[in-house]
Amino acid sequence: METKKNIYRRPLFSILAITSLFALFSCQEFVELDPPNYLISGETLFTDKGTVEAAILGIYGKLRTNVLLTGSSEGLSNLMGNYADEMDFYGDLNLADEDFFKNNLLATNQTVESVWNGSYNLIYSANAIIEGMEDSLYFSPEEAAQFSGEAKFLRALIHFYLYNLYGEVPYVKTTNYIENKTVKRDSKETVYSNLIADLIDAKNSLPDLDPSDEHVRADALTATALLARVYLYNEQWQAAEEMASLVIANTTWETDLESVFLKESPTTILQLMPEFDGMNTLEAQTFIFETAPPPVRALTFNLMDGFEEGDLRKSIWTQGVSDGTQTFYYPFKYQHQAGESSNSEYSILFRLAEQFLIRAEARTKLGDMAGAQADLNIIRTRAGLPAIQPMGNDAMIQAILKERRFEFFTEHGHRFFDLKRTNNLDNILGSLKPSWKSTDKLFPLPERELKVNPNLEPQNPGY
Repeated sequence: METKKNIYRRPLFSILAITSLFALFSCQEFVELDPPNYLISGETLFTDKGTVEAAILGIYGKLRTNVLLTGSSEGLSNLMGNYADEMDFYGDLNLADEDFFKNNLLATNQTVESVWNGSYNLIYSANAIIEGMEDSLYFSPEEAAQFSGEAKFLRALIHFYLYNLYGEVPYVKTTNYIENKTVKRDSKETVYSNLIADLIDAKNSLPDLDPSDEHVRADALTATALLARVYLYNEQWQAAEEMASLVIANTTWETDLESVFLKESPTTILQLMPEFDGMNTLEAQTFIFETAPPPVRALTFNLMDGFEEGDLRKSIWTQGVSDGTQTFYYPFKYQHQAGESSNSEYSILFRLAEQFLIRAEARTKLGDMAGAQADLNIIRTRAGLPAIQPMGNDAMIQAILKERRFEFFTEHGHRFFDLKRTNNLDNILGSLKPSWKSTDKLFPLPERELKVNPNLEPQNPGY
């Protein structure tokens, strides 16, 4: 293609080009990305729905298999389970788990760098879609808004995790590689303002429900669920309560614990489909073990001992293996491993239980203690536990955080983020983990990124 003679605003971005660009992303750093030679100023033209769909599905695919929310050992469910107090490490030296388990991360850590680069490469892809929909001649305004809205949801989702892992980070909203090479870190206020703006746009642009009815693509309800979480983390209690209520009103509750992680569960808001038909979740491959002591990782005895007597989540969502003397436990939320014929589970990113606990916490902060108690008891009743009785504000918050611990263990870092946002990291991890330091609340910025772009300085404290 002779790009300079092209009369269109942006050159054609074919499915082959998308595939090539994703391959490029896997081996280059975010700040070093140069646009392919067929692009003008990093701009992209999408001319048909199939091309846009391929680009969007590519982002979901990377999240599932390689980046940030993957169920593999490189994903946050495993890494942050080790980093906090959910997982014990039993494996060989030099596995990524060890540095996270010992809270011994360095700015040169390959996993820290991989999380950063992989995330920003996916943000680049989302930005290409958003820019490709601007003033497009190939899509109706409604189609362009929907594609752009889904890309904005994905952009917000990834930035949310980056901020909560690394602290102040650039909120990147362009594919202009010249601008991206010199980005600076944005304040919390700027990051959260951008998160909220992106998610409101997504909420207003996306269909009410995923047309596939499998919850594998973001819809307005998904954007609302993430918006509720963002408002909670930003201590905007009224907005968090309102968004969570919207999700609760439009999602069906599942009372059977054994059905929560099945792909047809009505409580699922967003999930990632396995890469191939008949393939099962990466979470099951990562966590399930059959010999004791565990070959790599297991749930901590502290976590297992913390379950209330009679909590069905312990008996249904964990499984034990004994060496004859000691029993070691693993997460059993996803039960089917590779090679099994069943394809009944997808990797869940958002589910309804979180919205009840978001609303319970927000209601407590707003003084609606009866409402908070009712929401918390919905979760406890399903777990086979007795209802809590009326209590004061501080006690209610502690009860909610305890419930979150046993509801969301080994799910995408919920435990670590809860301890962090409530200023309990030092209190809890400081007493459990010999190497824990207050500065471990943030990952280090990758050393190579700082060398390439000094605007990202200063490095986070402690590194």
